[in-house]
Amino acid sequence: MSANPTRLSPVDLVLLGLSPLRTRPLRAVLSALGISIGIATLVVVTGIPASSRAALMEEFAALGTNLLRAEAAPGAHDEPASLPPDSVAMAARIGPAEQVSAVANTHAVVRRSDRVAESETSGLTVLATRLNLLGTINGHVRTGTFLTEATERFPAVVLGDVAATRLGVTAPDTQVRINDTWFTVIGVLDPLPLAPEVERSALVGWEAARQLGFDERPTVLYLRVQEAAIDDVRAVLPPTVHPQQPSQVRVSRPSDALTAKRLTENTFSALMLGLAGVALIVGGIGVANTMVISVLERKREIGLRRALGANRGHIRTQFLTESVVLCLLGGVAGVLLGLLGTAGYAVAHGWPAVVPTGTVLAGLGAAVVTGVVAGVYPAVRASRLTPTEALAAP
Repeated sequence: MSANPTRLSPVDLVLLGLSPLRTRPLRAVLSALGISIGIATLVVVTGIPASSRAALMEEFAALGTNLLRAEAAPGAHDEPASLPPDSVAMAARIGPAEQVSAVANTHAVVRRSDRVAESETSGLTVLATRLNLLGTINGHVRTGTFLTEATERFPAVVLGDVAATRLGVTAPDTQVRINDTWFTVIGVLDPLPLAPEVERSALVGWEAARQLGFDERPTVLYLRVQEAAIDDVRAVLPPTVHPQQPSQVRVSRPSDALTAKRLTENTFSALMLGLAGVALIVGGIGVANTMVISVLERKREIGLRRALGANRGHIRTQFLTESVVLCLLGGVAGVLLGLLGTAGYAVAHGWPAVVPTGTVLAGLGAAVVTGVVAGVYPAVRASRLTPTEALAAP
């Protein structure tokens, strides 16, 4: 009468897999460390771009993606770039256009005081500004107020965020020098991601700019249009605002530029994923080395188990389970480290912390696969030991 082959229950397999943690905890921790680093890197390099994209979507929700920017290109003989004086009114006639505003480069120079050299411009421009500019580009005043119908006629100026920093202006009621005229700062703007040129500018009223020799020809138009018609408006905008020379009008979508900038910032993700793969390979080699040494050290245990009835399948399963459990614990630790790293980085940058669920599952799956690959050879080597050979080992 043949005896039925014995089987190890799942509970027994888990207990056997956890045995290295009980008998050699330091070795087990060091072996799993490489796996943890690899999985943590995998989570971080996918979580940080996901958090960045989530922040970008929130930013777009606040700023809007239906903004178009029409800019005058320099002429063939390098004459100053500008649009016709009636270009704002012409753009407003486009049906899907909801808001139209404009700025114009006055070619004036702004300085902190009259003691600053005339050649020192700090890289800032002085823009004549329509009163509806902030509403069109969805900007906000950080301190003070924006230009109004009353103040646009007087020497009042609103500074962009970068301009205020470079001029050393932190609060309104400060005076700056524009050409030979003193202007009073009445407001400072918040950052404008979709209009960085405004951040680097001093904004004066359309009427007050005439004192600076302004010819009332806009250089940049901003349009808020219906989202569904944005491509159509983009196509007809150049001939509409500059019928004589439409080729001198460049139309862009600032949100596209911001997206490209964020994508550029994430170009190292592939490299980091490669490093995560290297860390997993190194960790897997470490686990395999640990398991091979474990086989050599536990020959007597293997021989005793074989003498008591364990077959080769039991031995293979035991060592393979130990390897998988070791890597899985390293994977769990790596996922937790990756989540903490991603959350910390996101909070530091003011982003929502986002980690795709697929990344966590992929990390744990990679740990299990690494455990299987790393444990196959030691498990097969252990199963090939005969009881007499194993018990006779020194």
